[in-house]
Amino acid sequence: MQTDTLDRPAPLAPSPDCPHCPRLVAERQSAPAASRGPLSARLLIVGTAPQLGGEDDALLQDALSRCGRATPAPQGGPAALLDTRITHALRCAAPAGLPEPAEINACNGYLAAELAGLTNLRGVLALGAVAHAAVLQACGVPATRFRYHHGAIHSLPDGLVLADGHALARYRGAAAEPAETLAATLLALLARLDAAE
Repeated sequence: MQTDTLDRPAPLAPSPDCPHCPRLVAERQSAPAASRGPLSARLLIVGTAPQLGGEDDALLQDALSRCGRATPAPQGGPAALLDTRITHALRCAAPAGLPEPAEINACNGYLAAELAGLTNLRGVLALGAVAHAAVLQACGVPATRFRYHHGAIHSLPDGLVLADGHALARYRGAAAEPAETLAATLLALLARLDAAE
């Protein structure tokens, strides 16, 4: 498996001073979140939006480590991702974690470019209904064709496999072992990808 600890932009990514969403620009505390992981990855994880404080990053890193998809980087830096890339449907943190539909639409071209630029991509894990809908939109698939349901795995018309998981906030709030629950969803997708090889 190929590893990559650097944040590498997709072929098309928002500029650090992206002006498209006035509400998010007014609240912005940092540049839009960059995707992380190798462009050669076979698995893409799509969250709804980046969160401030790093709780979601820690939870996702723990789950990925349990699945053999991340290893801790030296000196406590970001995880080294293994054959996995991470991005968001919305690249800026949304107030109260609730993005508006127009904001998701404004970022969808970046997600579409991300998907098109990952030439080895086989599967996507959408974390939450918003991420699920954004992936379908970026793939040109009507939202009504594949309904979001936690644990569901869908075969899209282009051959891409889409798995549905809860949004990370729900794992943190509802599961006794959130990383273990998230890892189980990841492992189900990975098993499906391995069976399709």
